[in-house]
Amino acid sequence: MTSMNMTIRAKAGGYRRLESFKATTIIYDFTVEFCKKYVNEYRMCDQMVQAARSGRQNIAEGSQASSTSKKFEIKLTNVARASLEELLLDYEDYLRQHGLPMWNKDSAEARKVRNLVYIKNRSYSSYRPYMSHSQSAANTAICIIHQATYLLNRQLDTLEQQFLETGGFTERLYHARMNAK
Repeated sequence: MTSMNMTIRAKAGGYRRLESFKATTIIYDFTVEFCKKYVNEYRMCDQMVQAARSGRQNIAEGSQASSTSKKFEIKLTNVARASLEELLLDYEDYLRQHGLPMWNKDSAEARKVRNLVYIKNRSYSSYRPYMSHSQSAANTAICIIHQATYLLNRQLDTLEQQFLETGGFTERLYHARMNAK
């Protein structure tokens, strides 16, 4: 029975190596700190932190569930992407409601933040210097969210292609059962 399980369940996990997971971990840590420093309204702070957390946790959950459901992995990865979109809007709202300008994606500030992605072993501390003012902090978060969303879009494309090429758990069950007869 054990050897049959090996042929039915696909390899799962490995999410800690995903660039999307690393990026959403930074976003989560950054958002927690941003809210502590700059968001006074409890409800907004809670919503932002939960959206950031959801972006990260759904990648992990989907990756673990992938052994028995590629469909569920795709769904949860998309939930992660949607959570980041919600968080993006919160940061944009913060800037607008506080009369602070949003950086143009090609501005010097945005390019400098975007280039931090190339730092080996980057983490929240790589972005900490941008936390000193609410305007730079919110704009930095927006840059990181755009990068993470790009990574999640690529990840979803890959997951969809894998599904088309190898099928899902139900198909593997059927083939394993037919081979066992």
